Amino acid sequence: MQIGEVAERTGLSLRTIRHYEEVGLVTPSARSKGGFRLYTESDVERLMVVRRMKPLDFSLEEMRDLLQVTDRLTGADGPPAGEELRLLRERLDSYRAVADARCRTLRARLEMAEDFAATLRRLRPGA
Repeated sequence: MQIGEVAERTGLSLRTIRHYEEVGLVTPSARSKGGFRLYTESDVERLMVVRRMKPLDFSLEEMRDLLQVTDRLTGADGPPAGEELRLLRERLDSYRAVADARCRTLRARLEMAEDFAATLRRLRPGA
């Protein structure tokens, strides 16, 4: 699929998708004869991982690292064995723990914001 369809499916702008390509997060699987970027379902899934990491304030380096971990764990040759598998799982678990903590922080902030909005509604005369 071409970049426009990918943008529509992921909710990312064309500029953002191109930026992620420039920084090495997601590379189109192919190019058309006319030079247009062509993406696969796997490429779209990869972009969605990046999109989901962004609101949790993961850096580009962390995104790149996590994608490398998942690439290695889900590679065509199957997951690695032994010590490498253990280390990759530890890195993945570390990202999960950070994501869980950041989600808790966001939930707490949202609760405070909703409380504030409710306070403002109560303060409005005639409401």
